[in-house]
Amino acid sequence: MVSTQGFGRALDRLRPVVGAVTRAHIALYRRTGGRLGHTAPGLPTMLLLDHVGARSGRPRTTPLLYFTHPDDPDDLVVVASYGGHPRHPAWFHNLRAHPDTTVQVRDEVRPVHARVATDEERARLWPAAIATYRPFAGYQRRAEEVGRTIPFVVLTRRRR
Repeated sequence: MVSTQGFGRALDRLRPVVGAVTRAHIALYRRTGGRLGHTAPGLPTMLLLDHVGARSGRPRTTPLLYFTHPDDPDDLVVVASYGGHPRHPAWFHNLRAHPDTTVQVRDEVRPVHARVATDEERARLWPAAIATYRPFAGYQRRAEEVGRTIPFVVLTRRRR
């Protein structure tokens, strides 16, 4: 079995390939209003998260799996799993620095405010996350090997 640190290094080496696939996914999603890219065979629904670099200030977009919050169906939840990598994904740090942003869900672009779910809320959301995408459980086990708890981010619609 590959250690979590080894997995992290392997994932880091794949960054150029993952980046190219991600850019293509974003372009396809945007051009088709989410008709292509919102769903894919074997995966749950995806949104496009716009965020601003915490240090660079540069705009970024990341496609992410999401599910609706069981307590408020207008809220969306994304999981900062990064495949169980030893570190949180960059988009998570960016949202903590700049929580007011936008997401695209299919052809709707909505302003949202991002907040990290509390520990109690995360425990309530965990079953919905696993129901959405079973590999999250393995990602959490991998992350726990290095003492990381995968955070959940709640995206609440902002009124314009």
